[in-house]
Amino acid sequence: MLVKPEEFIGYLENNESFIVNYGDRYRHGEPITSSFVESAVNQVVSKRSVKRQQMAWRPAHAQGLLQVRTAVLNEQLRSCFERWYPTLASNEHAHDIAA
Repeated sequence: MLVKPEEFIGYLENNESFIVNYGDRYRHGEPITSSFVESAVNQVVSKRSVKRQQMAWRPAHAQGLLQVRTAVLNEQLRSCFERWYPTLASNEHAHDIAA
């Protein structure tokens, strides 16, 4: 995909506040690595399989799975299901009785 120089300059101008100035960060002793983000992504993705190897993902399929995994890690999955299925909350009490 080729981009015209004008389009690229427009992109840079429109996204200037999001572009990291690594030189400035380095001079101020701030981290210039994305390893903390990669670690968070690996934590979300690691439960994809019990295998230790990383899996190949198709973007169309990965998005939904990552949303579910993030909801699990944030302890928000049950509240999502309760919004989608209002009778789920009453089923929780039935489960407690059965246990």
